[in-house]
Amino acid sequence: MKQNPTPNAIALTAAPGDTTWMKEAFSNVRLALRAKMTLANQSVSHAGVMGAVNEDHWVELLRSYLPNRYEVATGIIIDSKGGRSEQIDAVIFDRHFTPTLLDQKNHRYIPAEAVYAVFECKPEVSKGYIEYAEAKAASVRKMTRTSVPISHAGGTYPAKPHFRILAGLLAPKAGWTTGLGKPFLKNLGTDPNSALDCVCALDHGSYDRYSGNPLVVTDDAAMMFFLFRLLDRLQSLGSVPAIDWAAYSRIIQP
Repeated sequence: MKQNPTPNAIALTAAPGDTTWMKEAFSNVRLALRAKMTLANQSVSHAGVMGAVNEDHWVELLRSYLPNRYEVATGIIIDSKGGRSEQIDAVIFDRHFTPTLLDQKNHRYIPAEAVYAVFECKPEVSKGYIEYAEAKAASVRKMTRTSVPISHAGGTYPAKPHFRILAGLLAPKAGWTTGLGKPFLKNLGTDPNSALDCVCALDHGSYDRYSGNPLVVTDDAAMMFFLFRLLDRLQSLGSVPAIDWAAYSRIIQP
């Protein structure tokens, strides 16, 4: 006699082309992250501590969905001229070819050549926080990055040109009643040295301009759309350039 399938079996045998289950699953990931941030907001009275807790949640999320070739951490960017950025809330950087330097517990000093993307994690997406994140992005993008040829069995690969470091803003919500609508878009800068490439507001959706034109998604699964788009963009950048360690050695040369 034919047995009735269990609810789990039904879910596992969804009709081809049915993406509802995937959207619901990703929506639940967003809700879980939002709940963690709400709990932090309710239970942590010190603003600085609450900010650090939420930064940790974003870092954990990015680590969960990025391949092992990438590392994600709070850190300070340095360069071979002795330049040093302010602390960046979340840095995506190469973990295969590039060591971090002068690490002190949770504080990492990351060579500029290793950086793929920088993010600021704030309480909301607003005009002030957009400008703050843009200033951080500009300060990192202007840093000196070296690149040297790589020797291999058949000869030498030429020095790789530098890609533009990605920059974004992450927050639980947008500060406008229209979410990521016209007021939000109006407040985004256009200077390529400082402009944000992407924004994720858990309650209101995601934004990016990877293709040149603004793309805003407000679906419940927008957070996962944001992550998939980020993965695609990172993949398109390829590997980071080979660092000229001799240039770094000259910082401490007598």
